[in-house]
Amino acid sequence: MNSPSRVFAAIPPAVGREFSGNEKEQGMEVRTVNRESSRNRLREVQVTGVAEVSCPADRVSVRVIVGNSKESVNDVTNSVSRRLEYILQTLRQHGVGDEDTSVRRFLHRDADMYRMDAEVVVAFSDFEKMEQTRSILLEKLDKCVGVGTPRFYHSPECLSRLRQRACVLAVENAQQKASKVSQLLGQNLGSPLLVREEETTERRGEEEGEEEGEGREQGAAHLAHFPHMPTVTASSQVSVSFSFTDRSRKKL
Repeated sequence: MNSPSRVFAAIPPAVGREFSGNEKEQGMEVRTVNRESSRNRLREVQVTGVAEVSCPADRVSVRVIVGNSKESVNDVTNSVSRRLEYILQTLRQHGVGDEDTSVRRFLHRDADMYRMDAEVVVAFSDFEKMEQTRSILLEKLDKCVGVGTPRFYHSPECLSRLRQRACVLAVENAQQKASKVSQLLGQNLGSPLLVREEETTERRGEEEGEEEGEGREQGAAHLAHFPHMPTVTASSQVSVSFSFTDRSRKKL
């Protein structure tokens, strides 16, 4: 991420070193302080730090549709229920918990026939387990069952960690910048005085709300046949102020 650097340093002139006016070089501004007030002024450097962090989706959902028509409610209910039970049993055998599975049933009448449709939506955090489970369902179930294309997305926890990482990295970059500035000015970098996050943004590489039927990939090679893995990039810009210390490490 390209962003202009802003550095502000306020340093009382040391003995034997005088600044005349303001010196500006490569986005850095040095302000001089009168000798009379130097003891009452805090010596500090203010810098900005920026960082970008990206991550792929950490979750994937698969939709399984079951449907059938019969002359009686009991017959169609039993038919769909048997297939549903096989699907749920297969999921449990692969370590999928009930909290990651949702089931909905829809019953309606069409002329003299009763129609029941059921939908199972399964969320996975293990992409390899998803692929294995989906392959089994495609192989074992008949045409009354449809297994949808995986839909990859970011969990709220993943996005929260991403924002935190971007902010922390921006602060680290600001500290490194301040350290270089202090060396340039012949100072020792002291403790941070203020840390403020100025701006944070997110942008998505692929839309997560696309229609089902467009698969998405994980970065791993075993999922290379999914062409649209969504990614999110979080950026953070922070402003940090550090104090300067003298060569004896005594804080001024």
